[in-house]
Amino acid sequence: EEEEDESLLSLDPKDWKNQDHYAVLGLSKLRYRATLDDIIKSHRKKVLRHHPDKKAAQGYLNDDGFFKCIQKAFEILTDPVKRRQWDSVDPEISADIPSVKEKGDFYEIYRPVFKREARFSNIQPVPELGDENSDRDTVESFYQFWYNFDSWRSFEYLDKENVDGGSNRDDKRWIEGKNKKERATRKKEDIQRLRTLVDNAFKLDPRMIRFKEEDKKKRNAKRNAREEEERKAAEAKKKAEEEAKKQAELELAKEEELKKQRQMNHKALKAEQRALKRIFKNANYFAASDAATVAEINSATEKQEKIIAANPDLDALVAVRAQIEAAVAAGNGLAVVDEIVSKL
Repeated sequence: EEEEDESLLSLDPKDWKNQDHYAVLGLSKLRYRATLDDIIKSHRKKVLRHHPDKKAAQGYLNDDGFFKCIQKAFEILTDPVKRRQWDSVDPEISADIPSVKEKGDFYEIYRPVFKREARFSNIQPVPELGDENSDRDTVESFYQFWYNFDSWRSFEYLDKENVDGGSNRDDKRWIEGKNKKERATRKKEDIQRLRTLVDNAFKLDPRMIRFKEEDKKKRNAKRNAREEEERKAAEAKKKAEEEAKKQAELELAKEEELKKQRQMNHKALKAEQRALKRIFKNANYFAASDAATVAEINSATEKQEKIIAANPDLDALVAVRAQIEAAVAAGNGLAVVDEIVSKL
């Protein structure tokens, strides 16, 4: 049972709004964790001890101030709406959030803070912070919950003026508007305070740091794989282009060589043709006498042209020319020429 010191017993019931209702009922250690049964039992004990009739019997006349404080505390803490209003601004419960510069174990620092703030959630149960072994889905679900936190916390209890105490309707309207504005300001500040808490935790959470590093490695691996594929594709393209260029150069060189060979063959063929013509000329066109007649020249020339026309291939013409040349040397050139022509 909690001790009742002089400062508690001397509370002014008229200043009930500034009293610690939990302390008045002896529940300062439990506070928002106190159940309705805890409140009723503590209230019963306090009433039995501080009832005005008992005080009067003990010789303390008109000593009902603390009893009125007890009744007011009981009224507020047994009314769900009023208790929430009080719990929302309970000065004994810290609203501080850890600094990002605070040193120490992350879980030891932030777990009690999230547990403290969880009491304001409209959605229960509230997911817990977990530990270093929590899987990614659990951790991300935790932060998703807190980034979308639905809070019942309100600030009516801090209204500075009593709306019912206004002297007229205009005064009441003015006071109500002022209180409404201040409540909205405090609510906005509280939402920002909670957002800062979640942001700080998210930033410092070693699991999120690890997950981000893993994601970075995956992105880098994908990028590296993509770059490697692009590099290989570029190399393959370059190699193909080089091979194509090399092949084209080989084809061109081959074509040049063939062209050169054709030119050489053409020259050689022309040379053979001239050589064959010289054989005919030197053989006096195979005339019967020293002076060849026009008819003998024309006949020999015609045979010569048929042989040339029938042997466009250099090797064939060389063979024929050698055969005729040998025949001329042997003295039977005309007979060999006629034989060759007859076979054309």
